[in-house]
Amino acid sequence: MKPESRHAVCPGSFDPVTYGHLDIIRRTSQLYDEVWVAVFHNASKNAVFTVEERVELLRETTADMPNVRVASFRGLVVDFCEERGVGVIVKGVRAVSDFDYELQMAQMNYGLRGIETVMMPTNPLYSFLSSSMVKDAAKWGGDISPHVPDIVQRRLVERMRQE
Repeated sequence: MKPESRHAVCPGSFDPVTYGHLDIIRRTSQLYDEVWVAVFHNASKNAVFTVEERVELLRETTADMPNVRVASFRGLVVDFCEERGVGVIVKGVRAVSDFDYELQMAQMNYGLRGIETVMMPTNPLYSFLSSSMVKDAAKWGGDISPHVPDIVQRRLVERMRQE
């Protein structure tokens, strides 16, 4: 199946989804007819939320974007793309260190299946923001409300209290 150039995927672990993630997803949804948000299982990361919880949070926080679909996936992002006829991976890039890593991934993905990668510079408002920083701030009682939607904040604070 030849991938559709008007369909894109935004892959990630999204643990938890932040305003930085949502900004990239929203901007991508304005450029492509259909956007898949692919929540990947990542055994090397110590997740706070299950994959199912992350999918649920993403569905809730992208509900106002009618052309966005959310799914989980285990395996290679290029396989996810191929199964859905997606020809473009969109990745948010905050800094040169992100670019170095994403460039290697882009080259590998192109070499594996000819899937293109578009690197979107992060909005400067979110250039410092990462899920790890949000989790750490929440763990120590910091105010994460400027960085995540209300539903994510409530669920993350609740989860941190359980640990």
